[in-house]
Amino acid sequence: MRETPRAEPPQPRPHRAFAHTAGALGSGTPHRSDARPPHTPRGERRSGHGDRPGTTPPVPGRSAVFWALVVLAVTTWQVLVHGPLARLDERLSGALVDTVPRGLSEAASDLGNMTVALPLLACAMAYAAWRGRRAAALAAGLTMAAVPLLVVPLKVWTARPGPLEPWAHGYFPSGHTATAMVAYVSAAYLVSRRLLPLSVLLTTVTAAGLILRGFHWPLDVLASVALCLPLLRWPVYAARYDGRKGRVPHGSDRAET
Repeated sequence: MRETPRAEPPQPRPHRAFAHTAGALGSGTPHRSDARPPHTPRGERRSGHGDRPGTTPPVPGRSAVFWALVVLAVTTWQVLVHGPLARLDERLSGALVDTVPRGLSEAASDLGNMTVALPLLACAMAYAAWRGRRAAALAAGLTMAAVPLLVVPLKVWTARPGPLEPWAHGYFPSGHTATAMVAYVSAAYLVSRRLLPLSVLLTTVTAAGLILRGFHWPLDVLASVALCLPLLRWPVYAARYDGRKGRVPHGSDRAET
């Protein structure tokens, strides 16, 4: 009988690309493609200014902005017609006011004062401008300037009385909550995004203090948050613009410095 010839092991072919053979695990020889620049957008990302990576900052998506505007519209409508949501809001406020010592809730609400929030934002803007992020600093200042331009007309239009001052009007939405949210979140974007959790915490403490002290109804605070969420897209987009402007083009001489 004739023996079946044994299959010969595959032999390396000359003049073939060695990217699939020489770079095998443990070979010690890099792939030919290792010397190439990565082609994926992820590989092209570079660090931005300071401790900020070159990735795009998180921006509230269109769906988040849409639902924020829906919340603002619904709460405003309920306050104007004194609907069931507004009546529930009043009962909730009555159950929450003065459940903590007034000194504590008042100190928390003071975080939304302009004398506290604006100097902090101004320092963050100066720092960002010094680091070359002038567009983000300018956008943060314009966003803060837009707060009273939007809040005051809503206060006049709704003329909502306060929880502890039914004879007064102009409590909806909460200007202190809007001031705190824009100032602290914008400052976090201008200095370091690692401070974002702290900015959210400061805004939450401010809102809770306003409700627990009886300075604002819960819907006042909720409407301010819904109002400020679209506004905060301005400094975030500006920070992204500054990040793009500060990136070094791949392959340029500046990449070696």
